[in-house]
Amino acid sequence: MSMFQSRTVSLALLITMCVYLSSVSANYRRPSKVTTNCCTSVSDTPIKSELQGYRIQNSMPPCVNAIIFYTVKGEKICSDPKTLWVDRRKKGLKVMKK
Repeated sequence: MSMFQSRTVSLALLITMCVYLSSVSANYRRPSKVTTNCCTSVSDTPIKSELQGYRIQNSMPPCVNAIIFYTVKGEKICSDPKTLWVDRRKKGLKVMKK
């Protein structure tokens, strides 16, 4: 096989591989961006704001165990579920959904 034929075969092989890979990658979906919308840290400071509800967040990194309190003004406060005042503040509040 001459040098010219060898380069031609190599070029044809390269083009074939590129066409194949582009057709395979056309069906590949990249993962979408995942954002974290959870408590990654908690506070043990008692809440003075008026509350309307709460929900329990379980730990799944980067999220941590937390009680998320919802204020009347629409704020979310991440509180440590192990602190004593948290159980007292939960009484009488409705359990919120995500």
